[in-house]
Amino acid sequence: MLKLVVFFTFLLVCCGYAWFRGGAPERIAATIFAVGTALTIVTAWNSTNRFGSFELGIFVVDLACLVGFLILALHAERYWPLWVTALQIIGTAGHAMKLADPDTLGWAYAFLLAFGTYPMLALIALGTWRHQRRLALHGADPSWSTSSARSGRVPQGGPTA
Repeated sequence: MLKLVVFFTFLLVCCGYAWFRGGAPERIAATIFAVGTALTIVTAWNSTNRFGSFELGIFVVDLACLVGFLILALHAERYWPLWVTALQIIGTAGHAMKLADPDTLGWAYAFLLAFGTYPMLALIALGTWRHQRRLALHGADPSWSTSSARSGRVPQGGPTA
């Protein structure tokens, strides 16, 4: 019971911080994480043999979160979403491990699925803190990447004429 209180407290603190102080990428990541957590709880609620067999519902939720984090990582003007996506890949790969070897111990399967949760929340909070620092230092912090061809921006270093 204590570990659930610790987890949900950490979840609320990190996601709340991102929702109230983060830029768009931080708020989106916090939303993906919070919705994914809620859907995982709903999906696993009636499981009779939790982690004893492949968890299809949790796999679908993890895969949807992975797609969300990947899209975010590809478009955000931040590095931390890449790390969050990598941690989500590890968790999602745990499902492939259970499919490949159904005799995998339930605790090992559960560990892989939960492996990145605390680091992912910490990265979202760290990304929010860095966003606040960039705002304080520069007055602005672009949220989204733009290609130089679409935006008309000159790459760093200026033109080579």
